[in-house]
Order: sequence, then C-alpha cells, then structure tokens
Amino acid sequence: MMQMLVAGGMPALADGLRAADENNPKGYFEWEPAKALKQHPSAIRAGEGKVVKIISALLPQLPDGYDYRVVFMRRPLEEVIASQNKMLARLGRPVPNTPTSTVIAAFEKHLKEIESWWSRKPNLKVLSVQHSEVLKCPAVEATRIAEFVGSGLNVASMARQVEQSLYREKVGASVATS
Repeated sequence: MMQMLVAGGMPALADGLRAADENNPKGYFEWEPAKALKQHPSAIRAGEGKVVKIISALLPQLPDGYDYRVVFMRRPLEEVIASQNKMLARLGRPVPNTPTSTVIAAFEKHLKEIESWWSRKPNLKVLSVQHSEVLKCPAVEATRIAEFVGSGLNVASMARQVEQSLYREKVGASVATS
C-alpha cells in the first residue's frame, strides 16, 4: 500500500533505517517515532500532507487535533501469521510456538477493539481495503484509494506497483477475513 501511495504522488514520512531485504524487496516505509507518539504526540506534525505507516496497535496513539485518513489493509489472518513467521525464520529469529488459532483469536479481538476505537473518532476517516481485491483489481482499488485520500493521485502509477510475485503466503478461498 505504501508503494502504491508513493507511486501515486504522495510523499512518505519514513526514516529509511530499514533497508529492502528478502522479506520486502521493494523496501520498507517505517517511521520509528510512530512507536513513541504517546510520549511525543507533536512528532506527528512531520506527517502533515504525507503518508505515514502506522500499525494498527499504534493507531490509538494518534493525537487529537488532526484529521486523519486511514487506509486500513485487511488480509486473511492466516496469511498475516504465515508471512510474519516466514519473515522471522528468514531473519534467523525464533518463530513463536503459539497455536495459530490462539493468535487469530487475539488478532480478531484486537481488530474489534481498533474498529470500536475509530468509530468514536470524528477526526478519523477509514477506508478498509482487502489485500485480495488489490491483487485482483489493482486499478479499481487504486481509484477507490485515490478518491478516499483526495490528493489527485496518479491511479495508473499506483496500480503498476501491485506485484503478484510478492504474494507468497496464501490461504484457500474458504478462509474468511475479519
């Protein structure tokens, strides 16, 4: 998603500390201060007019006083877990031995809490985007995202960023997403 938004013409707020690797050959768009917004809320000012990657667990740390547009990526949780575990293995780090069902239940609880939180935030607009739809119909989804963001993004450039070869952790079509 970050690749799409940047290709469309939005500048990214990223620190460049994490280099592209086998797990993410197109690179990362991490911004370390996102982890400390609770302690340093004014840091978010650096993101005005930019796209900033914030993981769902940190969304509640976004300070009031700003209007936010959140593109919330959704993917089957089995794929998220498989992808994270493969990344840990490739990095030589231990893969948690927690049953997948337990991790999924925790993620589902977390997602419900985040959705409840954002439903009470009048300064936050959310567009949910299904990972599978981006892969199937990149131009349609890029158009939808560009309309939501409202920044006159280049939809064709956004759609060209979708790379099927990077979709490596897949589950069957019968799996429901949350």
